Amino acid sequence: MVSEYPLFGPSGNSNSFYEQGHKKSSEAPEWLAGLGLGWYEYSCTRGANVKKETAEEIGNNAIANGIGISIHAPYYINLASSDEERLEGSRNHIYKTLEVCKNMSGRRIVFHPGSYNKESSGQALESAIGQMNLIIDEMKNMGCWQDITLCPETMGRKSQLGTLEEIMELCSIDERIIPTLDFGHLNARSGGAIRSEDDYKLILDYAENRLGSYRLKNLHIHFSHIEFNDLGEKKHLTFEDGKYGPFFEPLAMQLVKRHLTPVIVCESRDVMAEDALRMKSIYYKLIS
Repeated sequence: MVSEYPLFGPSGNSNSFYEQGHKKSSEAPEWLAGLGLGWYEYSCTRGANVKKETAEEIGNNAIANGIGISIHAPYYINLASSDEERLEGSRNHIYKTLEVCKNMSGRRIVFHPGSYNKESSGQALESAIGQMNLIIDEMKNMGCWQDITLCPETMGRKSQLGTLEEIMELCSIDERIIPTLDFGHLNARSGGAIRSEDDYKLILDYAENRLGSYRLKNLHIHFSHIEFNDLGEKKHLTFEDGKYGPFFEPLAMQLVKRHLTPVIVCESRDVMAEDALRMKSIYYKLIS
């Protein structure tokens, strides 16, 4: 899906979706289109166990309503493990997610790369790079490498593989890999270091220097306010929180100045669609 402007949407379904009488995620694309949103990130975080007919129904409704689809892969993935059985299981979680994504006519798969555990950060990253290469080979065998984009995500806890630098390394494996820059995670991991437009500029400059202008323009972004402590991410909040941040307007200013057209997925607690609309409103006020 090509757009001249960023596409905004939620990760999962807001409470209001169910309060208004909706019962199935297949109804979400029409509901989101009615709100004026353009993207839907379907959550497989507890396992990619979506029946083919269910995935196809969601995908067909998304196409009919002009909604782009990404899938968040299971939380159980750890490409940084030193345990071969765990690595094989992690790859299989991604392959199952790929099948769901194909059936749902999805374009992107977001996933958490893993955690350090007993491995050093260097060993963890080396393991993840090796696993990513195996996954790419299998995607080519499955015939979906040109259709579905892998989007490894920056992570919010200091025990997790997923610093900005590490995600850039994973994306450097192949030019088709696009990072998921989760600014809430980056802010939590850094103890609240993202405060100003210049802070966002530094991150985007770094990503552009590592990956080039095309991938910067087409970033996958997660955004929410996140409470944090000394270990990093603690819990997701809503935009009503004025304490932890990060805040969207300084990022929106950079998106406008750079003419970027990312997918921006909101992960606010319970009100992800509503806060996605707030981000869209901020963006369009800036360009007007």
